[in-house]
Amino acid sequence: MSLRFRRSQPDEVQLIRTTYQVAGMSCGHCETAVKTEIGSLASVTGVDVDLSSGAVTVVSQRPLARNDVAAAVTEAGYTLI
Repeated sequence: MSLRFRRSQPDEVQLIRTTYQVAGMSCGHCETAVKTEIGSLASVTGVDVDLSSGAVTVVSQRPLARNDVAAAVTEAGYTLI
């Protein structure tokens, strides 16, 4: 009988999913602007926007400083709640 063990790769990264509330978004342009600005932050791998609730879910490789996310949202023209 042969047993094989899978060793975890040292470069495997645990992704962090954080949801924020953003005020003022109402259309596709809003969604694109917020995704672009937050997506440009270091270690961000994905951004999902739900216009109806104002929820913005960010996937990143490390925790993000709330001030950095707020600055990105402000740059897009909206307000982090």
